[in-house]
Amino acid sequence: MAPNAPMSHGSADHPDGPPGWFADGVVYEIYPQSFADSNGDGIGDLRGVIDHLDHLAWLGVDVIWFNPCFASPFRDAGYDVEDYLAIAPRYGTNEDMMELVRAARERGMRVLLDLVAGHTSIEHPWFQASATDPGDDRYIWADRPGPGLVRSPGSRPGWYLRNFFDEQPALNFGYAHPDHREPWRQPADAPGPTANREALKEIIGFWLDKGVAGFRVDMAFSLVKDDDDLDATAALWREIRAWMRGAYPDAVLVPESDEAQTPGVGARGGFDADFALVIHREHSALFNNGGAGVLPWQGGAEPCYFDAHADPATGGRALVEFLRLWHARLDASGPHRLVVLPTSDHDFSRLACGGREGDELRAIFTFLLTWGSIPSIYYGDEIGMRYLPGLPDVEGSVWDPRFNRAGCRTPMQWDAEAPNAGFSSAEPERLYLPLDPRADRPAVAQQRADDASLLCFVRDLIALRRATPALRTTARTRVLAAGYPLVYLRGSDHLVVVNPRRDAVEVRVDGLDGRDASLLLGSGVVVAGSTVSAAGHAHAVLSLA
Repeated sequence: MAPNAPMSHGSADHPDGPPGWFADGVVYEIYPQSFADSNGDGIGDLRGVIDHLDHLAWLGVDVIWFNPCFASPFRDAGYDVEDYLAIAPRYGTNEDMMELVRAARERGMRVLLDLVAGHTSIEHPWFQASATDPGDDRYIWADRPGPGLVRSPGSRPGWYLRNFFDEQPALNFGYAHPDHREPWRQPADAPGPTANREALKEIIGFWLDKGVAGFRVDMAFSLVKDDDDLDATAALWREIRAWMRGAYPDAVLVPESDEAQTPGVGARGGFDADFALVIHREHSALFNNGGAGVLPWQGGAEPCYFDAHADPATGGRALVEFLRLWHARLDASGPHRLVVLPTSDHDFSRLACGGREGDELRAIFTFLLTWGSIPSIYYGDEIGMRYLPGLPDVEGSVWDPRFNRAGCRTPMQWDAEAPNAGFSSAEPERLYLPLDPRADRPAVAQQRADDASLLCFVRDLIALRRATPALRTTARTRVLAAGYPLVYLRGSDHLVVVNPRRDAVEVRVDGLDGRDASLLLGSGVVVAGSTVSAAGHAHAVLSLA
């Protein structure tokens, strides 16, 4: 894609588009067991979140996205649901969630829950009944072993199809290509798949009626089986989304999308935005904190743009690859042209990996909070919390021998001077996951007291974004220089410059037309005529006159 090509202009005004609170919002992802422990049992809970809502309001986020908090045996961190209509006792009660939703709304924030639509736990009553009743087809049962099939744990003979771990049986939403010779390959309108679609509506309606603002859908691409082009899965989600728009017009639905399909299920399923996950190539091309290939904490890395030591040619190619993939994802995201771009998430490493810190992280946040995306901040990234390698396997945190997910799920660091960094009053050995043991671990209290901290910088960026329509998601983005530095124009009069490398660089930029540039936030950038000079790790937002 040519550097001067206009890129993202979302369309929140589309008649079927998402509400403005989401289209131009800033999302904050909370991993419930690790955010704040209010009762001293070593595990985070909803009361702990309620106690820290003022921090999120101070930071300026608009949307809180919770990883699964429903009743579960927690063999996969709550992504193995035992009861969709009940909050897990370790986190609190349904009433606690309703209080949290009300308290968040009072502070100008809305709550998204994580909907695990494609599978349940083997402990779910639906599966317990299905494992003893050969006539029950809420799950997919085969009469012979095969890939992804697990032997029945009950009196029912045969094998059930898993959706991820063995303890997560796939709900039956039918097959794209039914086959009467294999009776478990049912059509999407068979009784079992029909009952499951209706159950999804009941679950969604139950929580929306309690004030929840919408859902991020786990593995949204995985429902209809053998659906190589995702047409049948997209049709299923269009049905769900059409029902939601009629019954809950202000609610949103966002998928975990499958990178293998372009366009994926997000656009064709009628979702409100797509999601550029950390595993996706465009995210890896930027940060490589969890993409394909050798991972940073293993002593190697895929080429990425935000690398202080990147070879300019290699890093530049990674940026061009990101821009190509980003443009394709925008085009594939549907009429709204909205994509969520996260700092990191609960499945991979954090931004602060491979030695990234200080101005390196400021450059990344400058990009994320001024790019034409819906930014999502993973809890703790705003203070530079680090990935911890070598932790024990907790709740299925190891699903690939290359990395351990527990390392990005450690407790939030609230106060460096408090026991357990202010996360919990429990004895340290009772913490569900250990804290970063390093003496210089970052913490909220100390960074809030320091105007020069990463946390205060992120807060100031979010405030600038909120006060400046040209910096929000749906404003036009035009890339003026795709290299080191990256220079782009938001709207018609706001210039963003980031230089992730440690070396200073200078570039001539067409399109500035000698306009005067006033610094709004950041450091290390000078604009003189058509020349942009950027110091090492420079990051700046400027207003053009």
